[in-house]
Amino acid sequence: MEKKDFEAWLDNISIAFLSLTDLQKNETLDHLISLSGAVQLRHLSNNLEILLKRDFLKLLPLELSFYVLKWLDPQTLLTCCLVSKQWNKVISACTEVWQTACKNLGWQIDDSVQDPLHWKKVYLKAILRMKQLKDHEAFETSSLIGHSARVYALYYKDGLLCTGSDDLSAKLWDVSTGQCIYGIQTHTCAAVKFDEQKLVTGSFDNTVACWEWSSGAKTQHFRGHTGAVFSVDYNDELDILVSGSADFTVKVWALSTGTCLNTLTGHTEWVTKVVLQKCKVKSLMHSPGDYILLSADKYEIKIWPIGREINCKCLRTLSVSEDRSISLQPRLHFDGKYIVCSSALGLYQWDFASYDILRVIKPPDFSNVSLLGFGEIFALLFDNRYLYIMDLRTEKLISRWPLPEYRKSKRGSSFLAGEMSWLNGLNGQNDTGLVFATSMPDHSIHLVLWKEHG
Repeated sequence: MEKKDFEAWLDNISIAFLSLTDLQKNETLDHLISLSGAVQLRHLSNNLEILLKRDFLKLLPLELSFYVLKWLDPQTLLTCCLVSKQWNKVISACTEVWQTACKNLGWQIDDSVQDPLHWKKVYLKAILRMKQLKDHEAFETSSLIGHSARVYALYYKDGLLCTGSDDLSAKLWDVSTGQCIYGIQTHTCAAVKFDEQKLVTGSFDNTVACWEWSSGAKTQHFRGHTGAVFSVDYNDELDILVSGSADFTVKVWALSTGTCLNTLTGHTEWVTKVVLQKCKVKSLMHSPGDYILLSADKYEIKIWPIGREINCKCLRTLSVSEDRSISLQPRLHFDGKYIVCSSALGLYQWDFASYDILRVIKPPDFSNVSLLGFGEIFALLFDNRYLYIMDLRTEKLISRWPLPEYRKSKRGSSFLAGEMSWLNGLNGQNDTGLVFATSMPDHSIHLVLWKEHG
């Protein structure tokens, strides 16, 4: 057929084809395919490949590819990475997508990291860790054995755990190895806090003492309380030590001399917690950088000035129930911006700038759950049977870990959270070391530790 005649015939066929229904068009194509030979079928296959399987990630500018990929969820993107090396390269370099996915999992984001392939790897690490938490496989346990009587006081810092016991000793342990670094003879310990050189102990004998690790010598003795000392805190920069006692008072001491600078009265129950901490926000009475003293008893949290004036007044008193029908748990959290404490009503968070209650968190069956640690993303909680992790953004419990029959204590000094930075968001490096410690009836210390990444 001549070219001119063929073109006229093709136009007529095309007009007729367009007038057909979809079913008729399909039947026409089936008939033509059945009449085709190998050359025609190969031609048809090559053209269909181009028409139906266009690689838009290869054809689009990179910026447009990233925009399209942002609409897909991370799991779908991981599947898309298997399409080809080109797809894997483009998807892996989509930094914003992977950063957002990591944030949604509670992961900290360091914007200074410039490697475009970094954040997909971080996401894969994050999704594995979160799966381990969900499946109760993120932790492992161990024990520290060495005391011969009840262990009442615990304090953790930088991979080291200090334990104070009724066997009249205090020990310093390397959590990673389980080895005892120092062991010194003390009085009965109800509270401990330490640094590289010294140990400060509050005792059931109504005194506070300062000890030197290297020699075991007592370097200072603080006498004046008329009841057991349940909590101590100190600051070398201020040369101040504070103590809370069963005599309902808080005492402020000169750390270097042992002189009592002030006795703060107003509590009507045992003072089970004192906290000396820098303020990070401007409040009604403080500026950022000011040191704050908090004390807590069974019903109230009090905020005090640090000044050395005699008979200074409490600046503010916080409580969750005016009629004192609800008591506070003895573990008080203050990070310079928020005060957090738990009760049978739930987890209370106060804004330190205004002293207003920001929120009350009430997970299921909260009456038996107590606070251990509180961050920007996660909270660490526990009860008689389990250790819990809560996502504070959703207020849902995302993980739990079984606990043994630990020694019960109404004042709670025998329970302790370990590393705390991960509560502000995991980052792949801070999910290591100690998570939780508690004393056991056999005088050992039960540890819950992060497992290494799989």
